[in-house]
Amino acid sequence: MLEATVKKILQARVYDAACETPISSAAFLSRRFGNTILIKREDLQPVYSFKIRGAYNKMAQLTDEQKARGVIAASAGNHAQGLAMAATRMGVKATIVMPRITPEIKVAAVRARGAKVVLKGDAFSEAAEHAREQVEEHGYTYIPPFDDIDVLAGQGTVAVEMLRQHADPLDAVFVPVGGGGLIAGVAAYIKYLRPEIKVIGVESEDSASLKAALDAGRRVTLDQVGVFAEGVAVAQVGEVPFAVMKDLVDDVITVTADEMCAAVKDIFEDTRAVSETSGALSLAGLKKYIQQTGAQGETLMCVNSGANTNFDRLQHIAERTSLGEQREAILAVTIAEKPGSFKKFCRTLGKRMVTEFSYRYADDSEAHIFVGVQVKPGGDDRQAVIRKLQEAGYQVEDFTDNELAKLHIRHLSGGRPSADVPEELYRFEFPERPGALMNFLTKLPHNWNISLFHYRNHGAAYGRVLVGMQVSNGDSDHVEEHLDAIGYRYWQESDNPAYRLFMA
Repeated sequence: MLEATVKKILQARVYDAACETPISSAAFLSRRFGNTILIKREDLQPVYSFKIRGAYNKMAQLTDEQKARGVIAASAGNHAQGLAMAATRMGVKATIVMPRITPEIKVAAVRARGAKVVLKGDAFSEAAEHAREQVEEHGYTYIPPFDDIDVLAGQGTVAVEMLRQHADPLDAVFVPVGGGGLIAGVAAYIKYLRPEIKVIGVESEDSASLKAALDAGRRVTLDQVGVFAEGVAVAQVGEVPFAVMKDLVDDVITVTADEMCAAVKDIFEDTRAVSETSGALSLAGLKKYIQQTGAQGETLMCVNSGANTNFDRLQHIAERTSLGEQREAILAVTIAEKPGSFKKFCRTLGKRMVTEFSYRYADDSEAHIFVGVQVKPGGDDRQAVIRKLQEAGYQVEDFTDNELAKLHIRHLSGGRPSADVPEELYRFEFPERPGALMNFLTKLPHNWNISLFHYRNHGAAYGRVLVGMQVSNGDSDHVEEHLDAIGYRYWQESDNPAYRLFMA
């Protein structure tokens, strides 16, 4: 099977539409980590993503009759743009079904490349179902984003270029994983020619379908998938890719959203390219590999898989970068409510840079402050700051890894609910589309009172929303039954210490 896959990769037709992308040396990162770090620049493709390779190669295998009928795909991202461009180059009619929550910038990009866009459903599954219906009705050929051997072979040409462009020793290659088409193609070619090179997949920790599949020895479907890195937000790795790579991938590393944001910054500083979060995923994994293994003097390569990000999302990415680099500690500190307390607190911190400061009156005797402090990466310096404050008599809570604090509490101000009125706190992901809020409010029981609401747009397909609800006594045991019926992803946060300290 491996030899047949490599043959397909070598025969893949991609360069009528795709270009051979360079490998950039990451000089700053290399010095910082004591290894030679290289970046394969798939962000420089005509559609700013590697997806053009697989889409075009699949199109090239179609018969004249199939081309005449047209092609269709369901996609909210890079596959849509790749297929639109491939179809236009071949003079084939293409229809792309996209969820209604797809950001307008991506819808416009697909239309600009000549494809017809149909907006259907609030989730990818609904868009995919509609695309399949259109295949039955109109005879279109469905072009899958990853679960196809010809798509996989097209993506595998990335590895052909890697080994040709870098003939020197190479210790490991890091590849982002969504459905698995790219890593399957890369692993097949590299392991066939250079089996000593490690092939390591990198996944977002909240959409780690490959890691789950390898642990189980079979493909599994995740119950929920995070959407921060929407380019790899796949609940189940593809059947065809998994059959190819299950025995070829050496390891899978998972990373956090903050670690991806830090990698976006790293890529920018070394290449001046603005990567999307899923595009920087493999670099985040490469950095984590060095931290976990202590690797020194090795040559490591990662794939910047795409640069299709919304401009208005960059603010959120920049905001989370310092946390991803572990260069900022987010702390809650209780100080005395009296003149001079803040000055005394700052004197205790010494010459450290304060990156953020929010004050919340608690009562006549004490106040709670939300403070960001610049620290050295690694975690030890953060603990040193906490110990120093505790030794000075301060009560300290570390919220550096507290999602509620980072997404919402730092931006909130205002009063607290009455102590005799119970409040339930939930964090949601709302689809970014008109009517999402009204749908939420309509499905809540009419006798529930909204006591807190905070929303921030991060330029993604889903908005992060914090909601406090005063629930009537009869419904207190059935809150999540009502929330399940709404259909939005949620987390219960009533016991979160950040909420208890600043808002309860």
